[in-house]
Amino acid sequence: MKPMKISLAAPLIAALLFSATAAAESAWVSDQFEITLRSGPSTSNAIELMLKSGAQLEVLERDPETGYSRVRTGGGTEGYVLTRYLMNEPAARDQLAKLTGQLTNEASRGSSLNNQLGAIRSQYDTASKRIETLEREKSELEEELAEIKRTAANVISINSQNKQLREELAGEEIRVATLEQENRELSSQTTRYWFMSGALVLVVGMVLGLWLPRIRWQRRSRYDRF
Repeated sequence: MKPMKISLAAPLIAALLFSATAAAESAWVSDQFEITLRSGPSTSNAIELMLKSGAQLEVLERDPETGYSRVRTGGGTEGYVLTRYLMNEPAARDQLAKLTGQLTNEASRGSSLNNQLGAIRSQYDTASKRIETLEREKSELEEELAEIKRTAANVISINSQNKQLREELAGEEIRVATLEQENRELSSQTTRYWFMSGALVLVVGMVLGLWLPRIRWQRRSRYDRF
């Protein structure tokens, strides 16, 4: 029966040890002392390390009877320290230093944010001025475009008028050419009329020149008969 009891007790002890290990918690060395880390839970055990105030430890096991706790340092060294020298939170000066660092960081961050805000405002002002300049240039370009359109409309109208005038001028040139041709024809016809009239007068004169002497001779002959 005794071997069975031992075999049953062994798993129970292992479970308790595992439970104690699994329930490890963090603790910090008191900010009032520099304590010793010993190899065992008594002052007769060898000192492994001297732990400075505020050092963070991992509590593996607490023994209320001896007043010692088994701990592990950040470097991995295990040993025993007096439980009364452990605190459940960091030392006040460490917390103050941490808060001071946080405040410094926040102040630095605030200053950085202010700088960023100032840079953003500067960029915004620059962009606003650029937008005003672009709007003014746009207005000027729109006015120039309107003037160009008016000028183009005037040019088109002038071109249309010039085309109409050229057509009218061509028509007048044709009329002038026609009148000049008619004038030349009239001049030629008048010349022919005058030539024919002259010829007729000449013929009449010649006829008269031939006919009148005969008339006179006939009259004279009549007078001679009487």
